[in-house]
Amino acid sequence: MAKPWQALRLALLLLLLALGGCATQTAALREQPLSGLPRRAELAATPFFAQERYQCGPAALAMVLQASGQPVSPEELVPQVYVPQRQGSLAPEMLAAGRRNGAVAVPIAPKLSSLLQEVAAGNPVVILQNLSLPISPLWHYAVVIGYNLDDEELILRSGTTERQVMAMSTFEHTWARGDYWGMVALPPGRLPASVDEAGVAEALVGFEKSAPPQRSRLAYDAALKRWPRNLTLQLGSGNAAYAAGDLPAAIDAFTRASQDHPDSAPAFNNLASALAEAGKLDEARAAAEKAVAIGGPWREAALGTLADIRARQATPTMR
Repeated sequence: MAKPWQALRLALLLLLLALGGCATQTAALREQPLSGLPRRAELAATPFFAQERYQCGPAALAMVLQASGQPVSPEELVPQVYVPQRQGSLAPEMLAAGRRNGAVAVPIAPKLSSLLQEVAAGNPVVILQNLSLPISPLWHYAVVIGYNLDDEELILRSGTTERQVMAMSTFEHTWARGDYWGMVALPPGRLPASVDEAGVAEALVGFEKSAPPQRSRLAYDAALKRWPRNLTLQLGSGNAAYAAGDLPAAIDAFTRASQDHPDSAPAFNNLASALAEAGKLDEARAAAEKAVAIGGPWREAALGTLADIRARQATPTMR
């Protein structure tokens, strides 16, 4: 990761990057600007933490987490994302730590237009750059907090610089060498501006693994307002409601999923489990039998659910 004594080296490398090659995405935005995108934006309230040696990952992640309302410090994130053998942080750890600390962490598409859309929507973006050359990489995480399309510049929280202004073409070169990787970290209930339905659904499944049920439910329900028939989101909402002990809401979610996706064995199996838990054994049995009839990879699980329901029906009710 970038260190203060490397400032001269970095300046020379960035000059070489600016002079060499073609910044194709920057040129494309110049020729065909995104419709509805403001000409400039800056998220000046984004917190800033000066990045210590090799620990730009924890600092960058703490900035976007605090911007999303999660009170976490770089020091708390070091053991979660810092890999001593690599002297840095890996992208999967950054996403996992973001979710573990209460935010919906979502990777963005590898496009400059996606990055700008997020900033315009009020979402600072963690990005990975290679500030050197492929033969001798110098990996560095920074946070994009603004842009100016007229001057073709981006504004970053980077290293020990709270407000670094970088030519968009130069940034594109450094970002390309990091495979155009970027992520946003949002409070549950808020959706990214640029990520598609599949990307959001995948991120919410990852968030659910470490989030309390009520926060997962909030995230799923917000996504369902945009994509009401998405099966993954419907099942996730039902699972979160079930885990929170809200059986009526779980039954409602699984019922909608089974109606919208009548060939989905998981939808009927989950519906059967929720109905059985609510004591509605006849309805539960019918749903479980439907899941078994659909078959596929979920058949064994559905058979187990059906067997459990039959056993409960055969057991006399205690009065």
